Amino acid sequence: MLCIEKVRKFVAVTCCMLAISLAANAQQLFVKGKVTDGDGESLIGVSVLVKGTQKGAITDLDGNFSLTGVSSNAVLVASYIGYRTKEAPVNGNSQLNIVLEPDANILQEVVVTGMTKIDKRLFTGSSAHLQASDVKIDGIAEVSRGLEGRVAGVSVVNVSGTFGATPKILIRGATSISGDSQPLWVVDGVIIENVVEVSADQIASGDAETVLSSAVAGLSSDDIETWDVLKDAAATSIYGAKAKSGVIVITTKKGKSGKSSISYTGEFSTRLTPSYSDFNIMNSQDQMGVYQEIEQKGWLNFSQTFRDRETGIYGKMYQLMNTYNPATGSFMLLNTEAAKNAYLREAEYRNTDWFQELFNNSVSQNHSVSLSGGNDQSTYRASVSIMDDPGWYKQSNSRRYTIGLKVDHKVSKTIDFEIAPRVSYRKQKGPGTLGRTTDVVYGEVGREFDINPYSYALNASRTLDPAETYTSNYAPFNIFNELDNNYMDYNIADITTQGSLTWKAFKGFDATLLASVNYQTASMEHNITDNANQAMAYRAMPDAIVRDRNPYLYKDPDYPYSLPVSVLPYGGIYYRQDSKSLSYQYRLSANYSTAVRDDHLVSVYGAAEMTSADKDKTWFRGWGRQYTKGDVPVYAYEVFKKGQQDGSKYYVLFLYTIVPWLFPPT
Repeated sequence: MLCIEKVRKFVAVTCCMLAISLAANAQQLFVKGKVTDGDGESLIGVSVLVKGTQKGAITDLDGNFSLTGVSSNAVLVASYIGYRTKEAPVNGNSQLNIVLEPDANILQEVVVTGMTKIDKRLFTGSSAHLQASDVKIDGIAEVSRGLEGRVAGVSVVNVSGTFGATPKILIRGATSISGDSQPLWVVDGVIIENVVEVSADQIASGDAETVLSSAVAGLSSDDIETWDVLKDAAATSIYGAKAKSGVIVITTKKGKSGKSSISYTGEFSTRLTPSYSDFNIMNSQDQMGVYQEIEQKGWLNFSQTFRDRETGIYGKMYQLMNTYNPATGSFMLLNTEAAKNAYLREAEYRNTDWFQELFNNSVSQNHSVSLSGGNDQSTYRASVSIMDDPGWYKQSNSRRYTIGLKVDHKVSKTIDFEIAPRVSYRKQKGPGTLGRTTDVVYGEVGREFDINPYSYALNASRTLDPAETYTSNYAPFNIFNELDNNYMDYNIADITTQGSLTWKAFKGFDATLLASVNYQTASMEHNITDNANQAMAYRAMPDAIVRDRNPYLYKDPDYPYSLPVSVLPYGGIYYRQDSKSLSYQYRLSANYSTAVRDDHLVSVYGAAEMTSADKDKTWFRGWGRQYTKGDVPVYAYEVFKKGQQDGSKYYVLFLYTIVPWLFPPT
């Protein structure tokens, strides 16, 4: 009986202790606290939840929160955009302060206007913020082309496939019917001036000058951090009337503190050769059927085709029939039905693939190496990139070199200094081309001596023999010979140095002094050698009929009864254009932001800027350069007389200066 009584007492004591423990664990607390960042600033709108439940609260304007009925052993979870989520055990405390740390992997949504950084929630204009990875297109070295299809309201039209050619970029439509509608480019707060100013018509027509005018062709995509596109009137309120077509702001990468790191990016890309299966174009048999039908109707007879300005398979046939071959003692082609049918049948089944003849599957390369590092005092990032494109079609290639450096240094607790030099150089080669001409009377648009391989492949007859010479502009023409003897060389160099000094006098206030110097030089050489069709067209006069029809010959008005003469009896033509630009930009700005009565944010920004730019362009055309005879010039005096009568230019000097000026952004 004694043992049973002891067991009863033991069970009673155990149950009592368990009940006391459960009562303690079930104790409900009223928990309040404050959420701040690492600087002790209150965070508004932080979500504070009791882990494992739906119970929670949001911090007020002072960062305070309160929760009722919280278990003494509960865990609170605080989360906020841009900060790391943190768990805080209650441990029976009724007062709990939580400190959140910024999350480097979550970027705060800001709008970079080029002058300031504004929280996207506070920016009232229309804008788009993109990371470099969202814009970069592998295999495309031209950074501006990556914007195509990336931003609503932004249209990018690539008129030319040539690297560096300025694309037609429209932000929320065209702002002018005939004027410039190109956006303003800003890189790291500095407005980028084009070394060559091109019109909207030049961009639309793919003028050769557009290769020189791209503001950002010298930038490597691996050096870009973010893109910001300012679309509406907010851009003009910052940059004035020059931003009427929108602003594209590029922010380049900076170094990060920590161990030094080396990054390498290599790209190898190739482009497929175009195929006639992608186009609705007749083959040689279809084309010959059309030619024979035209011949039967009397439009391809000897008298109409033999001396025509542009001849194809029938014109060549008649020329062979009229050309005597001393080696055989007969004509090149006998004037018999059997000989003519055999010649035409050969052309019918030729089916030349001009895409395969003019294009190739070459491999382009893009290599970029960057070195970054630093400490809490200074950071740096240096980069070098090389782009090499042997060309998609014959007589086209491009190569670009870029070097960049960005150094950030904290002079003191309140003063930061940054310097960022940048150098780029590119060298290109392309087929010779002239500007587009417009006949306002008949509404005809054309381009003389056009030898663009893509255009030629689409328009040339597939009955033609690639190894044969035909007639164009009354002179012998073969596309491969023309590409070798009519070409353009481009050389563009861009040197930029900019630095800034920022003073953070007290909390909420900072002042920045920015200075930049930019020097650009660009040259374009158009070589038309002695054997080029364009040069031979100026002296094509095999007989009186052609001599009278050839528009490139000169008829002296002082001798109305004389025959037309050549203004280029020997040699070729040499065009050269040189453009230079030297610009300075200085800006002093100040920004102050503060909270008023804990429910209003007041921000004041003011700046004064001084800009100076000197530009000059020279253009020269040299007649009679004998490429095959040591470049010795020989020219006829008639070329100057003809130019004076036609109003054509012999040389051009163009000087353009932006007088230093100040403006306060509104």
